[in-house]
Amino acid sequence: MSDPGSAPSDAQVKKFAYLSPMLDSVLSEIREFAKKKQDGILSKTKIRLLNRLLTDVRGVLQDEDSVTYLENLSEEELPQNSDAVLILGQYRAALDSFKKRHYRWGHNGETWITKEWIDENEVPLDEDQDDVDEDEDYDDEEEEENETEEDKSS
Repeated sequence: MSDPGSAPSDAQVKKFAYLSPMLDSVLSEIREFAKKKQDGILSKTKIRLLNRLLTDVRGVLQDEDSVTYLENLSEEELPQNSDAVLILGQYRAALDSFKKRHYRWGHNGETWITKEWIDENEVPLDEDQDDVDEDEDYDDEEEEENETEEDKSS
């Protein structure tokens, strides 16, 4: 089972669901701008809008290793279209990695493996089994199988 400490929350997955297509949309638009004019400068308004989106995406990815490599666009330096494509592409790759890591086949098809899902689907141990060593159980079962096979051959 997944480690609940590294699993996202349902709230993070909900944000992922609406932020991912928004990121795809702006990435597509900025790529078009870059095709027309790579060295074109983004306006401060576009940068503010993009950074608001990127900040929310960083929130979804807060527990992922990739978040340390993600930066917002600089309002002071006014990035070129090609710079924005590079930065947005990194965010897209980080979201893809996030989904690949936490979206799996579950009991009823594909599902997000979230902290809440793990809590709901974790199989609890019987209280009597807490102190039992799994290797001892396996050894006992193996001995029983061997005894049964010996009985059959006699």
